Amino acid sequence: MAREAVVQGNPVEEERRRDDALRPRWLREVIGQKAVVQKLGIVLNASRKLKEPLSHILFDGPPGLGKTTFATVLPNELGTSIQMTSGPALTNPKDLMPFLTNAAEGSILFIDEIHRMPRVVEEFIYPAMEDFRIDIVLGEGINARTLSIPLKRFTLIGATTRSGMLSSPMRDRFKMHEHLEFYTVDELAEIIRINALKLQTELAADAALELARRSRGTPRIANARLWWARNYSASEADGRITLDIAQAALAMAEVDGQGLDKQDRRYLEVLVGVFEGGPTGVEALAATMNLPTDTLSDEIEPYLLREQFIVRTPRGRLATPRAYQLLGKPMKSAPSETGSPRSLFD
Repeated sequence: MAREAVVQGNPVEEERRRDDALRPRWLREVIGQKAVVQKLGIVLNASRKLKEPLSHILFDGPPGLGKTTFATVLPNELGTSIQMTSGPALTNPKDLMPFLTNAAEGSILFIDEIHRMPRVVEEFIYPAMEDFRIDIVLGEGINARTLSIPLKRFTLIGATTRSGMLSSPMRDRFKMHEHLEFYTVDELAEIIRINALKLQTELAADAALELARRSRGTPRIANARLWWARNYSASEADGRITLDIAQAALAMAEVDGQGLDKQDRRYLEVLVGVFEGGPTGVEALAATMNLPTDTLSDEIEPYLLREQFIVRTPRGRLATPRAYQLLGKPMKSAPSETGSPRSLFD
């Protein structure tokens, strides 16, 4: 009897496919990060002229700023292949072996969230990065011997949202370390306009600016805002994204004029309402909101810090006058520096 397959959409996979469809393919197509683009252009030219692989590169910065984009652009520029994995997927050295032994001359190995690799895997990759070889111990005790396997010269590109969690020996093995900054409104508006053309969607100039202003300085979020506005317009209007349509779509998505979404405002409401503005530790906030600590520190807090809604102090997170103004609540007197913190967590 025939069986009917039930296919359920995976939000993470759908987001990845969406980003891949809009991601630049060449370095000249990258908008923003001008200093990084300029330096990468130099090392690409040097690699071609010297006929050598690129040196190992580490990209760091908050999520959604283009670390994976740069990693996928470089092999296109060099006409080589790329293998992609992530730090959490590499639980022991044997998980890394296929990537290293299958690496072609001049190819790229991209490891996302590289700071989450276990220390044993990190130490295993050191000789591969420096001498393009891996050492395998065969046998035990006095009968043990080391087998050295040569590798093709490859380039390791690491991406991390927490470069401080990388060990010093690991960081030092990257010849280039590039930090990605948040994008300006004009840069995001240009990205949105280009991607609207790719999606064959008519987009008004003022609508592009409105979407950009509410995208938290992050291209990934800008793409998500564009997709939602496109879907909203196709359902509720004639398919064109005007300023009114963009504002209505963002209002339904609960994205305010500052670019803050429901989760951001909840963070501020908990900090101000429950912890009286702080200072309090991120672990206490995460427990109260029932969210992982990494979600707060990697996804929510960077933009709130950048826009000065919160500050980090040695005693914990502290709400600023701007956060009270956003919530429409009167600001309490500042806590004494010698007083007890709201939470022992930090």
